[in-house]
Amino acid sequence: MQATRRRFIKVGASSAVTMTLSRMLPVAAAQAMSIPIAFQLWSVRGEFTRNVPDTLKKLSQLGYKAVEFWGYGGTPNVFQKYSGPYLRKLLDGCCLKCCGMHIDLKALDKDNLQRSLENNQALGSEYLNVAAAKEKMDSENGIAELAALLNQTAGECRSHKMTVGYHAHPFDFDKINGRFDWEILFSRTDPAVNMQMDVGNCLAGNGDPIATLKEFPGRTRTIHIKEHQEKTFDSGFYKEVFHLCESVSGTKWYIVEMGGPEGIGFDVPRQALEKLRSLGK
Repeated sequence: MQATRRRFIKVGASSAVTMTLSRMLPVAAAQAMSIPIAFQLWSVRGEFTRNVPDTLKKLSQLGYKAVEFWGYGGTPNVFQKYSGPYLRKLLDGCCLKCCGMHIDLKALDKDNLQRSLENNQALGSEYLNVAAAKEKMDSENGIAELAALLNQTAGECRSHKMTVGYHAHPFDFDKINGRFDWEILFSRTDPAVNMQMDVGNCLAGNGDPIATLKEFPGRTRTIHIKEHQEKTFDSGFYKEVFHLCESVSGTKWYIVEMGGPEGIGFDVPRQALEKLRSLGK
């Protein structure tokens, strides 16, 4: 009788542990899929140009986890008088990471690439994304040249544990012989090249972000998100975008690019993050 009672207690305890674990697993899975939210500094360029330390501090206080720099051209300093190492100190002081940098094509020139890599390394940045190359994206020959440059640079970045990429603008969704310029570019690039989709810019160019994410799975390590007309963060459209990012696109960072006129003020960045948090992001 005593042995039977002990066995009953043991089985009951084991069942309780199993039930607890089964309840915890979905939560753990959801946490594992959680993508941190960063901010593109272009959207507060007015504030950032006026006061770099205070702008970083404010974005951290709002709850953003990282920032993406813009406009880098391979110069010794990353922004104005600020070097990579000094900016890293400011970021660390605010508990912010650098989720990448928007660069000009000239930052990838032979004379500038090493400096570009060193500055990104100093910032703790993994992603060097060409902000735009309109002069290359208007012809098949130009697109082929750009793809070759990105492929070559991807190889050089690999040894530094960095990734080169290309960022979407509306003009990237013009068509050549019935195909989006964007589609032509990424069908020619190595999978290592980051396909930095910008949802709002793609829509503004009459592109289809959802179809593009499906066509190139695992290619969008960082993505710019912004509301566009009726396609708000709480819409069914963005629900699908988020699902793809969190399942098949290989996305490591959501990057909000929404701000006030001339990049002044923090109300829009605050409201954007609040809405994303209300959706469980």
